[in-house]
Amino acid sequence: MPGGRLTQPERRRIAAGLAEGLSYSEIARSLRRPTSTVTREIARNGGPSGYQPDRAHLATERRARRRKPGVPARPARVPAAAHGRDPEAVDELLRGLTALLATTGLPRMMAGVLACLYTSDSGSLTSAELVQRLRVSPASISKAVGYLEEQELIRRERDPRRRRERYVCDNGAWYRALLASARVSAELADLAERGVGVLGPATPGGARLEDMSRIHRHLSHDLLQLTERWRPLLVSEPFLVGEPLLMGEKGRPPAAEAGRGSSAIPSGDGIREAWISR
Repeated sequence: MPGGRLTQPERRRIAAGLAEGLSYSEIARSLRRPTSTVTREIARNGGPSGYQPDRAHLATERRARRRKPGVPARPARVPAAAHGRDPEAVDELLRGLTALLATTGLPRMMAGVLACLYTSDSGSLTSAELVQRLRVSPASISKAVGYLEEQELIRRERDPRRRRERYVCDNGAWYRALLASARVSAELADLAERGVGVLGPATPGGARLEDMSRIHRHLSHDLLQLTERWRPLLVSEPFLVGEPLLMGEKGRPPAAEAGRGSSAIPSGDGIREAWISR
């Protein structure tokens, strides 16, 4: 199938097909073009009753002259010369990391920001630096970092020398993200449990909410157990000081203090109480 814009002879054949009463798909087949191309062409230029091929061709040329040539989007570039790195290899790493993070459900822009932070030597970048590397608008960066902060994947620090904020992705990002996920799962379990009382346990809706509550209660418990196992690997990291932790007095999550091997699973209220406010 030929690509590119329609030629003037093709537009005249479209007009002839309309005069013969042919359908859009029949006209498209005669031109070996997609039906959508013919449909857009006719709709943009007066419709089936007002289509004039020469005028349509002239209008297209005018639009093409007014339109500035687009600059192809380029992937973000991580400075590579400082350590003798291969710039192409670094770029390929960044693209691959962004794509893989996006497959986990992270929006593409947020994945790009996170990939930039992880591959930067300092682990922190300003909004202006992220705009430069990702070649997007400041508004896009603002939205992305806000989302990542909510997910506990990054944090912001004040740069006293430059009076600007830097966004930081440290070794504890995924640890905090697990804690945030545990909190959300516990809150969902609480809400679903209350919903069972509203709808009634014998109703189909109540039964579904009961299953939802049970699943999220155990999911929250399992996530807390994961953070308990990983905490010893991160206790020396400075980010843990004063950060929101779900740890009890003995260095274990509240669920663990209730008795190892027991079925005690913390509620959303219990997790919120243990979540130390910043």
